[in-house]
This record gives sequence, structure tokens and C-alpha cells, in this order.
Amino acid sequence: MNKYRLNNGIETIIKINKNTPRTAIVMFSQLNKDEEKAGLYVLLTRLLLQGTKNKTAEELANELDENAIEISFEKKADYLRFKILCLNEDINHALEIFEDIIENTTFADYQKEILKIKGEIESDLDSAKNQAQDNFYRTIFKNHPYGIGRKEILEQIDTITKEDIINAYNEIKYNTVKNIAVIGDINEVELIEMLNKHLKNIKVNESLDLRVEVSPLKEKAIAIIEKEDANQAQIFQGWIFPTIFSKEYPIIMLMNTILGSSGLSSRLFLELREKQGLCYNVRSVYEPYTLGGNFYVYIGTEPKNIKTSIEGFEKEINKIMKEVISDEELENAKNNTIGRRQFYQETNLLEAILKGYYESIGLGFDYEDKLIEAIKNTTKEEIIETASQYFSTPSAISILAPKKYLEEFKLI
Repeated sequence: MNKYRLNNGIETIIKINKNTPRTAIVMFSQLNKDEEKAGLYVLLTRLLLQGTKNKTAEELANELDENAIEISFEKKADYLRFKILCLNEDINHALEIFEDIIENTTFADYQKEILKIKGEIESDLDSAKNQAQDNFYRTIFKNHPYGIGRKEILEQIDTITKEDIINAYNEIKYNTVKNIAVIGDINEVELIEMLNKHLKNIKVNESLDLRVEVSPLKEKAIAIIEKEDANQAQIFQGWIFPTIFSKEYPIIMLMNTILGSSGLSSRLFLELREKQGLCYNVRSVYEPYTLGGNFYVYIGTEPKNIKTSIEGFEKEINKIMKEVISDEELENAKNNTIGRRQFYQETNLLEAILKGYYESIGLGFDYEDKLIEAIKNTTKEEIIETASQYFSTPSAISILAPKKYLEEFKLI
């Protein structure tokens, strides 16, 4: 894999995968300031494919479809991601279309897009699980942008103006750190020439960063939603955890596999579903963002089982903090974790996303190899020590259930 710097300063990594018919080009633009209004970045990325000064949205969609070119824009917690996937012989054409979008997008019909987003969010919030999960993020990331959810977007998106969108776009276009990953069967010299030609007006600013890190919870926080027609109680419990930059990152990944992310073989599944029959769905999730992470456990269960489920969480958390992990369980967790990670490099696009992401946050495009090695070398003692350190801190709990069950368990 080779690294270049384009004329505009954007670092670009290129890997040649011979005999692959499609090339993936992925650009990351790090967010260096928080949204002024909730939903602004989501709206912005959605509008980029809604037409340019040269093509209507329909004409743009037809051209992409006719040439089997895929272009998409996504907003993540810490960055915007721009993806291009095309046949090797169509790279220049794909970049021409991408340049037209970047340089000539009109942000037309933004009010129509606002209505569509609101409709989608309202539909999402029909889900009791989504309501409880939003409330969980709002609670564990209190007063931080990571805690902004669907509710906040609904409350603020109508206030977004076209001027807001253009200002945010110009900020991203000219004042953020960016990098590009390209993987395919390509000619590197020709590719660099095309990237310099079509991306010449995009700029890089490595000095501006106004975001703040996540603060630890000072005390246990409980957030409740009363929902009388809920057939299931939705329960999320989580802790502030380290980011991907932490030396504990591979250790936590293994701990997550053992506790609840490995499906049928995980401790939470075996104990709370198989043995106690409390639920259909129970799991743990580790989310390491750039400015802070969280680790949560989730269950959907009959409302009468709220207390039993929370006690079940506590029991399994205490076990992984104190009890020895068997050699077999550790080896199975390592094989499971490493095996699942192979998925992330099965295609040129997935590989470009993974290596580009690592490069974008400063870990280097070869970080995956280092991560796998670290997972292989993790000990039982390191897992227990790390669990003890972070699970002993205050947690945030979000529960959705009918009022009588919340009262019964003295939650309200």
C-alpha cells in the first residue's frame, strides 16, 4: 500500500488488488466542530445527491445507474464519509460526477428533504427500542453531541435554513482534515492525476478542532419512559469506556465477545435467555468514538422481568470483573472476534473503508494487523483488570415500560 499527498494537501493511500473489476474510493472528512442545529449534517449529506447546477436529481440518478457507478455520502459521529464505487475503466467518469456534485450542488428542495427526514424519524420512534436507546444516549452522553438523537433532530430540523446548510458545507469543504483511500486494480500514476484534477478545489485545515471530549459520569443516572402499550420492557445499561486509541481497545473487544456480542455462545445469552428464559434478544455493545466510548448491555423482556433482568446484568458484570476466564472460553472469544473481523476486508469497498478510517484517525492503514496481534496476545488477567476498572464506574440506565411496572420496581 502506498501513500501520497495530493496537490491540495489531502493524504491518499492506494492499494492495488489485481483482478478485481471495481475500484473503491473513500474520502473521510473529520468533523471539527459540533452541529449548530441537530440534524444539519444529516440533511447536508442527503442533499448532495439531490441535483447540481448541471443535472437534476433524476438525471444524476440515471447517469449513475446507467454506468453502474455508486456514490454515497454518510454522516457518522466523528466524520463525514464519501464513497465511490465503479468499474475500473470508469474511474475518471465517476470522479467527474463526484466533482460536479461537490462543486455545483444546489441544496435545492431542502425543505422537502426535511419533511422526508421527519417522516423517517417519526416512523423510527414508533419502535419502543429506538425510544429507549435514544434516551440511553441522551443520558450517558449528557450535554455532549454524542447524546443528540432523533428527538432533538425533530425539535430543531425545521429551524435549519439554506444559509445554515451552505455555511456548514463550506466549513467541511475547506476547513477540515481529510484523507482518501483507494483500492482496486488501477494505475497509480493515472489515478493521482485524476484525483488532483477533480478534487483540486477541496481544501484541508489541520489546525482547527473545536470539539470536546466526553466527560465521565459522576453518579448513576436512570432515565425512564412510561409507555402503557409496551408489550416488552426495553432496558439499556451502559458505562463510559475508552476510545479506539486506548491500549485497552483490543481487550475490551474480547470482553465484549465473551459477555454479549457473540450471539449464542455469549454469557448474557446463555444465562438470561437459555437458562432463565427472560428474553429473545439480549446482547452487549462496545462503541468507541473519537472523543469517548461507551459499553452497554441491552435486553427486551416482559415488563414483569425488569428487576430480574437488571440483576442478571449485574451478576454477569460482576463475574467478568472477578472470576477467572477459562482457557477454552478465551480461545473461543479470540477466534470469534478475529473471524468476524475478516468480513471487513472481503471487498475493495470494505477494505477502503477500514484502512481509510484507521488512516483518518492517525492509527495508520496497517492498524488492523496490529489489532489482530494484540487480540491474540490478550490475557485473561488483562480482561478481568480492564472490566474491574471500567465497570466499577457509575452507569446510565434507560428503561421503557408501562407505568405500573416502573412503580412496582421503584423506578418512579
